[in-house]
Amino acid sequence: MKSKQLLLALSFLSTIHIYGQQNKNIVVPNENLITQNISEISKELSNQVKKYSESRGATMFAIHPLKNKIIISTRFGTTSQIHSVTQPMGARTQLTFFDEPVSSASFEPLNGEYLIYSKDVGGNEFGQLYKLDLKTLKSTLITDGGRSQNSGIIWRKDGKGFYYSSTKRNGGDRDIYYLDPNNPSSEKLVLQVKGGGWGISNISSDDKQLLIEESISANEGHIWMLDIETGKLTEVTDRKSSNVLQGGAIYSMDANEIWFVTDKDNEFKRLATLNLVTKKTAYYTSNIPWNVENYNLSEDKKSLVFITNEAGLNKMYFMNTANKSYYEVKNLPMGLISNAKFTNDNASVFFTQSTSRTSSDVYKLNIQTGSIEQWTKSELGEMQESDLSLPKAIEWKSFDGLNISGFYYPASSKFSGKRPVMINIHGGPEGQSMASFLGANNYYTNEMGVALIFPNVRGSSGFGKTFIAKDNGILREDSVKDIGGLLDWIAQQPDLDKDRVMIMGGSYGGYMTLATAFHFADRIKCSVDVVGISNFNTFLKNTEEYRRDLRRVEYGDERIPKMAEFFEKIAPLNNIDKIKKPLFIIQGTNDPRVPVTEAIQMRDKLKSQGKTVWYLEAKDEGHGFKKKPNIDFQRLAVIRFMEEFLLK
Repeated sequence: MKSKQLLLALSFLSTIHIYGQQNKNIVVPNENLITQNISEISKELSNQVKKYSESRGATMFAIHPLKNKIIISTRFGTTSQIHSVTQPMGARTQLTFFDEPVSSASFEPLNGEYLIYSKDVGGNEFGQLYKLDLKTLKSTLITDGGRSQNSGIIWRKDGKGFYYSSTKRNGGDRDIYYLDPNNPSSEKLVLQVKGGGWGISNISSDDKQLLIEESISANEGHIWMLDIETGKLTEVTDRKSSNVLQGGAIYSMDANEIWFVTDKDNEFKRLATLNLVTKKTAYYTSNIPWNVENYNLSEDKKSLVFITNEAGLNKMYFMNTANKSYYEVKNLPMGLISNAKFTNDNASVFFTQSTSRTSSDVYKLNIQTGSIEQWTKSELGEMQESDLSLPKAIEWKSFDGLNISGFYYPASSKFSGKRPVMINIHGGPEGQSMASFLGANNYYTNEMGVALIFPNVRGSSGFGKTFIAKDNGILREDSVKDIGGLLDWIAQQPDLDKDRVMIMGGSYGGYMTLATAFHFADRIKCSVDVVGISNFNTFLKNTEEYRRDLRRVEYGDERIPKMAEFFEKIAPLNNIDKIKKPLFIIQGTNDPRVPVTEAIQMRDKLKSQGKTVWYLEAKDEGHGFKKKPNIDFQRLAVIRFMEEFLLK
């Protein structure tokens, strides 16, 4: 008997040993990941994907007020941190070393002796402000450290402190505060508001007034002026003018005038000035039929740089503010441009740019000579130019004849026959897919032979204010029908396989993915929902309070019975019986925008009805994954899902 027990024990130990050896060849999710039903991922696959997953990018945060020095965000470990760069292509010196990513940074404006930066915990988006001493690299928390959002720093001209917005009073209203970072007890409330869409855009040269913006929706925003001493808040734009976007306000050289961008009396956002006394508005970019996305005024207010979004690509322009003449900067490669800021000597502009061939990097443009210096060069890992898929603009007609567009990234030419397709839908819903660098997604096109399409369904920004409002409220499912039109377009393409289509999307794109999964169940093979909305009623009930009213303007007010009834009708959660194909749900536990409950209720109901559902949740993430180990595992899991359900 003992001999038999011994043999059984030895057999069991042998099984454990073999299993352990086998497991050495399997990728094991880290302790922060919750996985369900995900197929085994081999180390071999992980090694293959590594060629594509090690690229990084750099984004400019701030320019030193006195020195030829910038602060950038880039990743060398698992998260993006603050680095300093002191010369073109110079070494990137890391200044912060946290497990959590740093989301913004600003120099003390007189001598640049310290930084103020923002960081949250686990992707919860409750950004707290910290002071970083650049001599000792010591960080000091200067906000409450609780469940509040603190952001939008505007420094006093004398450098004695800054103003910022915070939800700390009640979690829902975004009030305006003042704080001297060298004396945190100096904090005081300077403006109490109602709503989560308030923020500061500029301060007057005498430090006596703030320009305050109130965002109502993607289609409406208003500008106010705050007298700091008296606390009096005055309308700058007409608060009664609904469905007009007005923002980005900055004081001009004339104390009685401001610069701003607006879509008033126009489809697109134009650069304009407003006389604060006469209320007369003058427009300067009417002949550019695209949005002015952002702009920056030089320190002497004599020059202005502005960025347009023209059919999913950015262009940069310079303006002489005296005569309002402007010209396009021609010697830039076509791509995406952001964070254009003047140096304090008014002679140059730093900016961040990426192209379809390069990740984001920081450049410096000399205004007088037009010469451009590259300040950072971000590695692409082992990827070569021949590995990259480049975007092509495409267009199709939707159910009602409306033209819908997007970007198509073809599969590598080394693959023959009709290629499977991944449709990747952006969030927002006011987001926009642009002609961007694919990064690690080049693995899909170059190694799996999958073509990628990034559509801009109705409701996307960048195509005029009429287009952006075409999915509001009860029009919600019209945007889903735009994907039906895209499926028709795919069926007409000789190089694409209409029978092998996967839908993927994040946030609102996650809702679109889930909605497509039941509306077009017979026309797709599988779906991947990333932090998506499964029922607008439960979403609006559980999203963070500071976002709720802003989202009601876009989606509809669930407190209105007819709207609540409509939400129940269109909810993917209530149409699971129509979902026929495998679904993969990916979620961050700490998501403040689309709470984890949206994913859990969808997963559980799919399981209860015997549907095929994979599930991945990260306990240390929020609205999308930002930490490289989590991102890497998510990518590998999606690839395995595609191997199982799209390619077979």
